[in-house]
Amino acid sequence: MSPLAVQLYSVRQEAAAGRPAVLRAIADMGYGAVEPYDVHLDPEGLRDDLAEAGLAVCGVHAPLLGEERAAALAAAVTVGAGTVIVPFAPAECFADREGVESLAARIGEAAREAADHGLRLGYHNHWWELEQRVDGRPALEVLADLLDPSVLLEVDLYWAATGGVDPAALLARLGDRVSHLHVKDGPATREGPMTAVGAGRVPVVEALNAAPDATRIVELDHCAGDMLRALADSHAYLTDLVATGRVSR
Repeated sequence: MSPLAVQLYSVRQEAAAGRPAVLRAIADMGYGAVEPYDVHLDPEGLRDDLAEAGLAVCGVHAPLLGEERAAALAAAVTVGAGTVIVPFAPAECFADREGVESLAARIGEAAREAADHGLRLGYHNHWWELEQRVDGRPALEVLADLLDPSVLLEVDLYWAATGGVDPAALLARLGDRVSHLHVKDGPATREGPMTAVGAGRVPVVEALNAAPDATRIVELDHCAGDMLRALADSHAYLTDLVATGRVSR
């Protein structure tokens, strides 16, 4: 079972004032892993800080569709990641089938290069991939059909709900292509603010049970209160779900 993780974008402001202390705080909450972003900016320093905190890497978000790809892939290897995630593609890529096909080709190219580094590649959604429809279906599902089966999906539960789909039903349709989940909560609106997991409107329990083997990563893009408190509360809620049998693991 993969350890519960934190997407480090959640603590970008706190880490700017002292990353080692923030990583230690995350570990002290009980999290066992993190998902860094922009890992190519300081891979060696990040690797050392994570080792000091005792945190594993469950994957990384990295700029893989542009000229920084080579540096990003090398950095992912440096920090010990096995999976690299395309964090987003612009909404216009999902406006019609031609756009989705073009994006699928670009992701496929990046996936082949990632494989040369011993890495698997995935794609992370926002709301627009679900809100926009292609051939009558959420554009994300059309993209999934066009991608090579080796390409993984990281489904963001909050943005799926914001995009107008039921996260659990989406996960059931995507099946074992989903390797990672972004677990976040709040009002399921574009503006937020987000809340600790369990304190909002996202059907978290149903979604977790729909993808029991996916790595769970807490991410709060922004929240009204203290971010570290919200991450600690999220950990307590998610571990209690497992302890009480409301989710399968």
